[in-house]
Amino acid sequence: MGHLDHATFGWLTPALSYAMACVGAALGLQCTVRALRTTGRSRRNWLLTAASAIGTGIWTMHFVAMLGFGVSGTEIRYDVPLTLLSLLVAMAVVGGGVFAVGYGRDRGRSLSLGGLSTGLGVASMHYLGMAALRLHGDVDYDPAVVALSVVIAVVAATAALWAALNIKSTLAVAVASLVMGGAVSSMHYTGMLAVSVRVAPSGAALPGATTMQFIFPLAVGLGSYLFLTSAFVALSPSAGERAASATAQRPAERTAP
Repeated sequence: MGHLDHATFGWLTPALSYAMACVGAALGLQCTVRALRTTGRSRRNWLLTAASAIGTGIWTMHFVAMLGFGVSGTEIRYDVPLTLLSLLVAMAVVGGGVFAVGYGRDRGRSLSLGGLSTGLGVASMHYLGMAALRLHGDVDYDPAVVALSVVIAVVAATAALWAALNIKSTLAVAVASLVMGGAVSSMHYTGMLAVSVRVAPSGAALPGATTMQFIFPLAVGLGSYLFLTSAFVALSPSAGERAASATAQRPAERTAP
């Protein structure tokens, strides 16, 4: 059995991955809150942004954490198409959950469906990302721990969407994002506890890309997207602020000579 190290760079990768999860959650929740206060095309656009933010945040969290993952006795590489597929799946399935909440008429049913879909999206992304792993040996999973990680993902997603439906203030969004970020990180490391590797030493070259060739640049790019989009959302006026501004302008227009 190969020795697994989940933090080859110490606390750097766990801390940075948690930060990425929190940023993605905060942006996604804020966009969902804004979507629920609008209608029509504006609601759809906010929900699309929410889905991309949460999906990107989850994916970036996973692979930043995987930068610190190592197995004694073998190199590690990643299948590029499968890794990209895990990102698309995260966005698509999380998007299904977000849209269920955004357009559902029955709040309880929408929350249950949205939490289940989003949670399964988190879990699907994680295990697709792990399926992209290439090393000299075989990877096995403990089914009970895998099931626990999926439960954590669904519960975390449901709690986050409940927060989006019920919170009103920016501070509440921040607190909810910290909780969701912690839950997503917990799901990741719980899932990693399910992993065991039987190393089969070999001199053959592994297919795929190394973390520094592919994962690191992509994670930096997606992380930059999250931070820039967060700044845009933070600086853009909400529907209430636009309405207040329009109301304030009308008296000025009537009193103008």
